Amino acid sequence: MAKEIPDLVAEARAGTGKGAARKARREGKVPGIVYGDGKDPLAIQFDFNQLLTKLRAGRFMSTLWNMKVEGEDDVRVICRAVQKDVVKDLPTHIDFMRLRRTSKVNLFIQVEFINEELAPGLKRGGTLVTVRPEVELRVTAGDIPESIVVDLEGKEIGDSIHIEDVKLPSGAKPTTDRNFVIANIAAPSALVSEESEEDADAAAAEGEGEATEAEGEETAEENAEE
Repeated sequence: MAKEIPDLVAEARAGTGKGAARKARREGKVPGIVYGDGKDPLAIQFDFNQLLTKLRAGRFMSTLWNMKVEGEDDVRVICRAVQKDVVKDLPTHIDFMRLRRTSKVNLFIQVEFINEELAPGLKRGGTLVTVRPEVELRVTAGDIPESIVVDLEGKEIGDSIHIEDVKLPSGAKPTTDRNFVIANIAAPSALVSEESEEDADAAAAEGEGEATEAEGEETAEENAEE
């Protein structure tokens, strides 16, 4: 199932250059530009507060957007630069690049876990620890997966799921060669406590054995001296 692409509403901006950009900012707008795909650049602007909310939500520059501008065809874009005020750290200009359906792009894709009820480790009280709720993949702009699916069937306590263990959607691949961990099945705290106690008892017993052996050696030495 293809991932739904979120809308990003912008306004066409009259004029380009520093003067037009300053005018937009005085009106409470953030000026921007859309370029690429062999077409003329399109000057745009955003409502400051609405754009700031989206920027602070995270993943803005790694999200594929469906940009809507009145009087223009919808276009898929990805943010390529956000210029900010050096003092206030607030956006002052934003750049977008048009993408074709066949373009390749790096995006964060949500991880979905299935068959938890078929994981023996979870039945025994283990806990699913999600290391990466999202994974950055290189995907085709026209076929972005809704999620990547991790099958937990047969997973035991102590098992880890790496990216190489997961069947990725067609056309998608990781952005790194590292076989990183997505999740693991951790032991329940009670079991960890029992194992710790067993280890402690074993260590104590070993210590007592060494002490007894040492005492025996000392006695033997004393008898030999006599």
